[in-house]
Parts: sequence; C-alpha cells; structure tokens
Amino acid sequence: MRSIVVRVTCAIGLLLAAGGTAEADITAFLGATTSPGTRTTQGIAIGAGLIIVGFEFEYSQASGDDETEPACLVPGSGECKPSLRTGMGNLLLQTPRGLGPVQVYGTVGGGVFRERFEGTDEGETGFGSNVGGGAKINLLGPLRLRIDYRVFKLSGDAVHKTPKRFYVGGNLAF
Repeated sequence: MRSIVVRVTCAIGLLLAAGGTAEADITAFLGATTSPGTRTTQGIAIGAGLIIVGFEFEYSQASGDDETEPACLVPGSGECKPSLRTGMGNLLLQTPRGLGPVQVYGTVGGGVFRERFEGTDEGETGFGSNVGGGAKINLLGPLRLRIDYRVFKLSGDAVHKTPKRFYVGGNLAF
C-alpha cells in the first residue's frame, strides 16, 4: 500500500512540474438566451487552467417578462419568457494558449439555476447542467475577445428545460 502512495505522489509531482504555470482569466459578457424567444443575458466567468485542462465558475442572468404582460395572460401560449439565473462550475478542454491567436475550447459543467417570472416571488430553483464551446481570440496583450455557445438542461419543474445561450465578452488573462 505504501509503495502505491509513493508512486502516485511521485506521478502527481512530475505532472505538476511538467505542467508549466497555471493561467487564469476573467470574462465579462453580454449575449442572448433563447427558448422561448430571445432575452438579453449578462454575466461574468472566472477561470484557471493548466495547458489543456481548465476550470471556471460563471454567473449569468437572462432577463424575463413580467407575468402581467399581455403575452403571459394567454394560458398555454408559450410566449411568456421567464428570467433565468445560473451559477455553474465548468470543466474546459482547450488548445494550449500561445499556439496561435485563437484558443478553442469545449466545456461541460453543472450548478444551480433560478427560473421565475418577473413581478412574482414564485419560481423554480434546481440543478442544471450545460455543454458548449467557444473561442478566446487574442486582441492586445492580455486582452482577448471571447465567443461562447452553451446548451443548458434544467431539472425539476423548469418552464423551459433546454435554453440555449450565445455570448460575446471581453476576456482578461493574467
């Protein structure tokens, strides 16, 4: 048992020593969430990574309709759009930074969501997951443009179970 622990510890040490330095970044973004209709979305993401594996936490909020709006008063119309807040932890697999002006990534993650119609205290809170991808494009020094697309899967009694989001943001690497 002791030799296994020693071997695993040595392997982890070698990987960390060979992995290079960790890089971090922060993104402020603005975009759109669809399903149902298009809603303005804004948020922030903070991440860190080693070469090809990264982790991030993101918070976003999509605007919604007040349930007293005419579209919301027609039962079963499906036209009323709830607001959506998400807090997700994500794993990123990405091309190494510095190989070119574009760093491409794929992501998968999970966390919590809150869906509700404005003007009410009622809504649905639960677990959500997401999958997507995007690119971080070098602009000037540590400043990058980030383009991202995600598909969410919301659990429980969410009104819209699979909203999609596209955003563009300013990304600062440090």
